[in-house]
Amino acid sequence: MGNDIHGIHHTGILTRDLDGLEQAYLDLGFTLSPRSRHLLAGAPGEAPTPGCTANRCALFGGSYIELLGIVDESAPDPWHTKAMADEYEGFRLFNLETDDAEAADARLTAAGLRTSGVLGLERDVDTEEGPRTVRARAVHLDPRATPEGYVGIAQHLTRQYVHQPRYLRHPNTAQGLAAVLVVADDGDFDAIVHRYGTLLQATPEPEGPITVVDAATARLEFVRASDADKVLPDEPGPAASYFAAMTVLVDDLATARRCAEEAAIETRSTPGGFFVSARDAHTGLFFTAR
Repeated sequence: MGNDIHGIHHTGILTRDLDGLEQAYLDLGFTLSPRSRHLLAGAPGEAPTPGCTANRCALFGGSYIELLGIVDESAPDPWHTKAMADEYEGFRLFNLETDDAEAADARLTAAGLRTSGVLGLERDVDTEEGPRTVRARAVHLDPRATPEGYVGIAQHLTRQYVHQPRYLRHPNTAQGLAAVLVVADDGDFDAIVHRYGTLLQATPEPEGPITVVDAATARLEFVRASDADKVLPDEPGPAASYFAAMTVLVDDLATARRCAEEAAIETRSTPGGFFVSARDAHTGLFFTAR
């Protein structure tokens, strides 16, 4: 996979109703970190300033699901989150992980991909030792070239303040993210798959109706929009190309399914476990055993 990208950093679900999104994921059996307001930089070298968003996260020690909410419409929006939500809400953000944002940015730029350069992010969090500031760096791909959503490469500078042990135990026994599924417009399919092959330095391989870019800790799955119903029957399609689902690894499928069904959330059996619709989870969620 090369030495600058090491797997899935996080997925992001965007909403203007963070209260409702939080409740959905609590009902599904996830433990969530406390709400935290973002400080964002608008350009490389700029100091982060308070933005319009806050988040809560389902943390797994490596990857995580970010529940991202617009909580102050009047605050600065240097990362253009409000325009993103105006298009549609849901699974809008996907970040791969690096330990060298500059190297990743240089490689992607050399491969002909337009990027934001390296941006700074901060947010204050509570820890068992008192308040601390989470710091990270991110490289965003030009969203005009990623019709499926907002794609980036992220680097932890203070991982210990994000993946705190007290937030890593989930009632549904979740342990991590195994894959992300992208529905791609038929006309853009080849270009989208090729771009992720470049990102991960991996060769796409067909697996039935899907094409897989699998690079050890980051498995990405792609299905043509004309075949989407074969993989996601009766699921809503918010755009021509979009992030459609993620796969959550759990220790105990029966426990995870019981969490959902006790909250009156409908589940559907799949060959590897079960599925929860985007109508309930704001994105498709496949649950499978670790």
